[in-house]
Amino acid sequence: MGHVEIPDTDLSGPVGLRGAPRPRTAASRNRTAALEQLWRAPTAQRDPAGPAPVRGKPAHGPVLAALTDLLGLAGPAWLLLRAGDEPRPVAAAAVAGLLWAGLRGARGRYTDRLRPAPGGAADTVGAVGDWLVLIGLLAVLHTAAGSPVDPATAVVAVAPGLLVAAAVAGLRRWPRSARRAGRLRRVLLVGEASGVDRAAELLASRTDHDFSLVAAIPVGAARLELEGVQVPGRLASCPADDDVSTVLGGVYAHAADLVLVAPGPQLTGDRLRRLGWGLHDRGVALSVLSELTGVAAERVRPVTAAGLTLLHIAPPLRGGPQAVVKSVLDRTGALFGLLALAPLLLAVALSVRLSSRGPVFHRQVRQGQHNRPFTMWKFRTMVADAEQLKARLAVVNEVDGPLFKMRSDPRVTPVGRMLRRTSIDELPQLVNVLMGHMSLVGPRPPLPEEASRYDERERRRLTVKPGLTGLWQVSGRSDLSWQETVSLDLWYVDNWSVAADLGLLARTVRAVTDGRGAY
Repeated sequence: MGHVEIPDTDLSGPVGLRGAPRPRTAASRNRTAALEQLWRAPTAQRDPAGPAPVRGKPAHGPVLAALTDLLGLAGPAWLLLRAGDEPRPVAAAAVAGLLWAGLRGARGRYTDRLRPAPGGAADTVGAVGDWLVLIGLLAVLHTAAGSPVDPATAVVAVAPGLLVAAAVAGLRRWPRSARRAGRLRRVLLVGEASGVDRAAELLASRTDHDFSLVAAIPVGAARLELEGVQVPGRLASCPADDDVSTVLGGVYAHAADLVLVAPGPQLTGDRLRRLGWGLHDRGVALSVLSELTGVAAERVRPVTAAGLTLLHIAPPLRGGPQAVVKSVLDRTGALFGLLALAPLLLAVALSVRLSSRGPVFHRQVRQGQHNRPFTMWKFRTMVADAEQLKARLAVVNEVDGPLFKMRSDPRVTPVGRMLRRTSIDELPQLVNVLMGHMSLVGPRPPLPEEASRYDERERRRLTVKPGLTGLWQVSGRSDLSWQETVSLDLWYVDNWSVAADLGLLARTVRAVTDGRGAY
């Protein structure tokens, strides 16, 4: 859910720039002075005993955190490179430290504005993902510059940087956990009933944010559908002199520190602008809901033109350097995985072959990128004639949409059930990744009959390569409905990045260990 801070605009300021407001005449200023005074001087008073919204103060935390990361990696790297008699240890350590701090800054590790409180498990997982990206960047630089530094020594030299970042995350978790409630954004929703209902439902359905809905002020006479939402007041359908005082009364009554506005035909333009004046003059933050969904914040950039506030949406990644890095990481990761897991793959193959009649591997035609078919490999987890039995079980399919899933599928063998729970049956798909049919991260590849039933929205899942893991695997796997799965896949298709892929790979380990939704 996107938000845009409403800028404080002074209409009587300098003019002459393209898109700037036109100057007011003396007559127009006199005609609106009284009305503006009403908006800027609401009658609602703050309870002296209640908490006051606090204006943001400059913080030196981000600079200190970046400096800690830089020195925490560059210092030990210099010592280890020097101890190993590597050439130019100072330059190599400095480059690695600057890349590390710059990478973490680019991924938003040093900003807390309107983000969940740092210091949780996500910070540690994020540090691991950042470190893996750093290794990839250093490998590219090593190859491009022909550096004489030994690659193995370089990896060992930058490892302390990860330990320092993880330790700092732990230290930040300890004092901030006690202040978690103080960082919670107490939200007052303002808007027409339909917009308020939608926003309240979305806020209540997710826990990955620090927005706590405390009350709502509807616009117009329509009733709210959601129950349990406090309604301290109501705005008229048309602009009124008490708009600001009514909203501020709700802010003070419920100790809200953020007003979230859902714009609509009855709350837009000049009315919203004047509401922003009144709230900002009282130190209350204002955010405006956007109708955009499924767009990562990194792709949204506010711009102004002709006095309008616009949201520029960057196109999804389909090529360029990140696509090249993703392809290299896919092939490298698949090759390393096959070599490292060779003993496990051999043991699983023997257990499948000896436990039931049939081949070790199950080969199945799936639809890949741009709906191109390919043969996908898996360890066999079902009886040999599973495909023939599928038609009889179609009537007891437990999921909606074109996907077929059963929690207690009678075709699954005892060994196959264990393999499915641990997702080990998917490991042969590393061969598909190595051959370029699949990626390590992406939507799951559908069967031809499933893809043939896709509508236009669902076909967008086939825009990128299918993956060995993805958002749906780390978000509930088979426990998700078909529409939830599609929504997660579409979010990935439009917002993927190499950094996000590394984060998903780290979260996959936890999801596989947990085992929920795997059957």
